[in-house]
Amino acid sequence: MGFSIRYISGENKTYAGQIIAYQIKILPGLFVNWVTEISHVIDQHYFVDEQRMGPYAFWHHQHHFNEIEGGTEITDEVNYAIPLGVLGRLAHWLFVGRKVNAIFDYRYAALTNFFSKN
Repeated sequence: MGFSIRYISGENKTYAGQIIAYQIKILPGLFVNWVTEISHVIDQHYFVDEQRMGPYAFWHHQHHFNEIEGGTEITDEVNYAIPLGVLGRLAHWLFVGRKVNAIFDYRYAALTNFFSKN
């Protein structure tokens, strides 16, 4: 998918203030750096990541975890804005919107595959 994590601060535990650096492929041969910060955490309930540097004018992503019978339900709420006005809206229509959806489709498939094996 052209999306790789380059750095995660701290240990393997998610905490407020944690910094995560990524590199994402925008187009073939065109990569950009993206840095997010975990801004809010309630362990085993939710956490929020927000862009500090990167391709979006605004990025706010809430990850919610709810216990349900037989497991855990994961819900995402993503709010974002693309820079560059009309050009950004065109880019969103052409590929950015699909790329964002593809990231979550991939994660859904990976989680389903992982937990169906256990």
